[in-house]
Amino acid sequence: MSINAINVRNQFRGKVREVIEGPVVSEVDVETAGGLIVTSVITTRSVKELGIVPGKDVIALVKSTEVSIATL
Repeated sequence: MSINAINVRNQFRGKVREVIEGPVVSEVDVETAGGLIVTSVITTRSVKELGIVPGKDVIALVKSTEVSIATL
């Protein structure tokens, strides 16, 4: 399966750096070429079905209706 088009504008290509697998959900850390770490929490079932393992090339797609900013 390949994606021909997608409406998600925030896309980060990278490699899976780490997968912390839980019984129901798992954390997937994706490292971009620039060193940015994007973490996704997805079902463990999806991790297995997508074959997500460290070193795999992936695209992290971020779609959000709100981004909050706090001052330090």
